[in-house]
Amino acid sequence: MKTLEVLFEDNHFLIVNKPAGVLVQKDKEGNESNLEEVAKNYLKEKYKKEGNVYLGIPHRIDRPTSGVIIFCKTSKALERINEMFQRREINKIYWAIVKGNPEIEHDNLIHYLKRNEKQNKTYVYEKETTNAQRAELNYSVISKSDNYSLLEVEIITGRHHQIRAQLSHIGLPIKGDLKYGFNRSNRDGSISLHARAVSFVHPVTKEKIEVKAPMKNDSLWNALIDAIL
Repeated sequence: MKTLEVLFEDNHFLIVNKPAGVLVQKDKEGNESNLEEVAKNYLKEKYKKEGNVYLGIPHRIDRPTSGVIIFCKTSKALERINEMFQRREINKIYWAIVKGNPEIEHDNLIHYLKRNEKQNKTYVYEKETTNAQRAELNYSVISKSDNYSLLEVEIITGRHHQIRAQLSHIGLPIKGDLKYGFNRSNRDGSISLHARAVSFVHPVTKEKIEVKAPMKNDSLWNALIDAIL
């Protein structure tokens, strides 16, 4: 990844559209290109900065997932947006293509999730369990085909692999997500989960910020979006 798709930028924030397959920041090996690195290079070139460029990362999305990522251009912005995430004042909307058609078209899911770090996988429990975290989301079916449904998902809590694990648990695995029960991978190694939009009240200007990330050009995504109810 060499270019950056910028969705919003001011003195405080840089909001971008992450392609599927790209790490938000470098992993332990640190050998691969990542979004943080590309964003820092973008800022360095655009503003002709010398030396290190500050870039705060208040949240992440999984490597095979695409969509909205908020970066902070100052430590003060990072501090404020972190507080807003903790108070659940950041509204995040995802779109997911799942297998089949849900019997319930609008639902609120509450489960308890336990992460296995060795497997990098989250397990779902119906009731409170030792070391499990409460997880909540809302979903709505916004489009259907014979074999798939397009869901709009609103995250209430931010947990590891939350959408992937909870939807799989109710029999709606995300297309391409082998880890959580889909039967085959997508050709490009992605999963069909996209961080579609983010909205919040700007902590400095107090303006309402609403940012949507365009989808990649893909025949199934295009067909389901064209058929939105």
